[in-house]
Amino acid sequence: MSSLVLGFQEMEKTQLLLVGGKGLNLGELSKIQGIQVPEGFCVTTLGYQKAIEQNETYHALLNRLSMLKIDDRDQIGEISRKIREILMEVEIPYDVVKAMTHYLSRYGEEHAYAVRSSATAEDLPHASFAGQQDTYLNIIGIDAILQHISKCWASLFTDRAVIYRMQNGFDHSQVYLSVIVQRMVFPQASGILFTADPITSNRKLLSIDASYGLGEALVSGLVSADGYKVQEGEIVDKRIATKTLAIYGQKEGGTEIREIDSDQQKTQTLTEQQILELARIGRLIEAYFGCPQDIEWCLDHDTFYIVQSRSITTLYPIPEASDQENRVYISVGHQQMMTDPMKPLGLSFFLLTTPAPMRKAGGRLFVDVTHKLASPVSREILLNAMGQHDPLMKDALMTIIERDFIKLLPNDQTAPIPGRSNTDMLAQFENDPTIVSDLIKRSQTSIEELKQNIQAKSGSDLFDFILEDLQELKKILFDPQSSKVFMTAMNASSWINEKMYEWLGEKNAADTLSQSVPNNITSEMGLALLNVADVIRPYPEVIDYLQHVKDDHFLGELVKFEGGQEIQDAIYAYLGKYGMRCAGEIDMTRTRWREKPTTLVPMILSNVKNFEPNAGNRKFEQGRQEALEKEQELIDRLKQLPNGEQKAKETKRMIDLIRNFIGYREYPKYGMINRYFVYKQALLKEAEQLVQAGVIHDKEDMYYLTFEELHEVARTNKLDYQIISKRKDEYKFYEKLTPPRVITSDGEIIVGEYKRENLPANAIVGLPVSSGVIEGRARVILNMENADLEDGDILVTAFTDPSWTPLFVSIKGLVTEVGGLMTHGAVIAREYGLPAVVGVENATKLIKDGQRIRVNGTEGYIEIL
Repeated sequence: MSSLVLGFQEMEKTQLLLVGGKGLNLGELSKIQGIQVPEGFCVTTLGYQKAIEQNETYHALLNRLSMLKIDDRDQIGEISRKIREILMEVEIPYDVVKAMTHYLSRYGEEHAYAVRSSATAEDLPHASFAGQQDTYLNIIGIDAILQHISKCWASLFTDRAVIYRMQNGFDHSQVYLSVIVQRMVFPQASGILFTADPITSNRKLLSIDASYGLGEALVSGLVSADGYKVQEGEIVDKRIATKTLAIYGQKEGGTEIREIDSDQQKTQTLTEQQILELARIGRLIEAYFGCPQDIEWCLDHDTFYIVQSRSITTLYPIPEASDQENRVYISVGHQQMMTDPMKPLGLSFFLLTTPAPMRKAGGRLFVDVTHKLASPVSREILLNAMGQHDPLMKDALMTIIERDFIKLLPNDQTAPIPGRSNTDMLAQFENDPTIVSDLIKRSQTSIEELKQNIQAKSGSDLFDFILEDLQELKKILFDPQSSKVFMTAMNASSWINEKMYEWLGEKNAADTLSQSVPNNITSEMGLALLNVADVIRPYPEVIDYLQHVKDDHFLGELVKFEGGQEIQDAIYAYLGKYGMRCAGEIDMTRTRWREKPTTLVPMILSNVKNFEPNAGNRKFEQGRQEALEKEQELIDRLKQLPNGEQKAKETKRMIDLIRNFIGYREYPKYGMINRYFVYKQALLKEAEQLVQAGVIHDKEDMYYLTFEELHEVARTNKLDYQIISKRKDEYKFYEKLTPPRVITSDGEIIVGEYKRENLPANAIVGLPVSSGVIEGRARVILNMENADLEDGDILVTAFTDPSWTPLFVSIKGLVTEVGGLMTHGAVIAREYGLPAVVGVENATKLIKDGQRIRVNGTEGYIEIL
């Protein structure tokens, strides 16, 4: 037996590079007891390599192709065409033909065969390459089979296959093709079976598509198929399609499209019994491969044949649980305004900081809210919080509750009943602004002490010290006094919005009253960058220099210019206070502004261009005046009402609570991010030691280890490097996934909806978080460094954490895909007086960069003009 050609039964699990993804899976399928796979063999990649190894023109063209960029479409097309011509003409090696003849004589040369491509880079866990190479059906006779093997080889270089490889970073010269030759089945029906529902990701719901004739008609989109859903051995849904066409094999070879008899067009393709039998086969295959499968099947004379099975690569992983109970998880990323994946070290720091029951999945964190949903009281609290925070999450949780997915505990087993109502809490809290300044002082002192004390620590001592300091961080973060401050402000905001609407018919009054409040570290950060621009503006030489800055050593060069020392001082002072921030800052492994100051340059230049001197102070003062005028106006109008003096007095007290306390809402996270940066710098020093000792290749490799693993590596100076490589691959895969807001232990993604009427036609709906209506140019920006904003633009992005605040000074409105009433973007938008709509599903896809849009931050929708 030569390894140029292998029968399905002869293949080994390790032979991916010989037989490709499809071939490997067929080899595995043919070993499962009770699964019928049409017999066949595989011309391995060695056959392909042998055919081309002496062909110099082929190798020269391949080298040229490897040099091209994805934009060189014309050249890609030209070179690919030439390579295809070579592969169509190249002689198939004699040993390959001889080995094939041996198999064909065993299976019957007169039979018809399917000739299918199987590339070494397809049906992989992280890249499916589905439909990239070609398949030929009903091929009869050895000459025709050989001719179609050449066609399959050539299909490795169709334009679309070449471009797909470029997009996914695969090297053309490292991807080979094997060809499967498999006995044809002429089925009365065929289709696709997903062992997890591809729409909702529910792992318990099996989804079957079925139509008459060969499966090609279905795959190529030629026909509609019946759809059946099976859950735990029961058919739970059936959709019978009108099937007008089917593809059938012809006697002399090849296939033809035929019309289906009108009486048969609306009949169910499979009987109930067949549907359940197919579902059973699907579960068997899934159990064998150990993960959800996408399976191609066909039915011939009451027997199901399986012609392909591959892992479903698009499902979001299920958060890991310790038991089999039904569980419900909500996304932390949607609450923290950061839905990107986090690296292992970042995840473990966040887990060490939070007391909530969190689980990892797809490089992100989810909170297990099962127990909260199981008790009527805590359920109510959770739903109220979600309503404030992310109405789409609340709606998804309501769907789960309506289904009785979680068993309710009897009433006496409920969570402890929380204390006073919001109104009581508001009445109790004394309105003293020094409470905030004391909390801020305590946090700052504690961080200064940390910076001092960590200097002397290294090795295991450092890790123990950080663990100890994390307890101090938790004390500060979860200090009841601290939460009381911003809860009071939030409750006062709700009170104002409710009462002003009831008494005066005024919507979202608290938005204007929250403008330019004191002690908001995040909004001060945006205004402080305007002050940095003021220092730079008088010096055209420096402005010109900054426009061409490429690396992070530019700060040292500034002193060569007139005004350079003063400018350098201003930027260093800014970095001293805010340099630990960056996009995605809850992941401590992300690059901070202090580590990469060039990130700030585009924003500084935009401020220089778009603003007059002293804009920061003017902006703040203007917001403050608007808030004071709004306060005065409300008080005056209230006094006209029955019992007006009393109403005005209560309202004044609530406004003071908002203005004194709402700014502090941003401080605890700032304190946390400050500490994370101190830890990170200390750990990077440890990582440098590990690089010098040859334990890791690069100090940033430490990001791919958890805190405990890194501690162990620092202690033993030993590491299996494969862990790092594997985690890097996983991270790349996680980047492609979109995390769900809510997911169950069945893997089902529950999607929420906004329940709202009376919106304009074609309005894009979201959550109103900062009132006002604004029209302008949409700037769709996914990466802060690419922000080229003009004054008056409306920022449209996936999410904004505090690091985006410096952009807020130059925009007129905000639209984000993620967020709620009290997330950072919303708080800052209100404080800067920007109309904002958040929680807009797919905003960055629905709104195109440069379109004129109208943002209605009062009612919560966007219109494309």
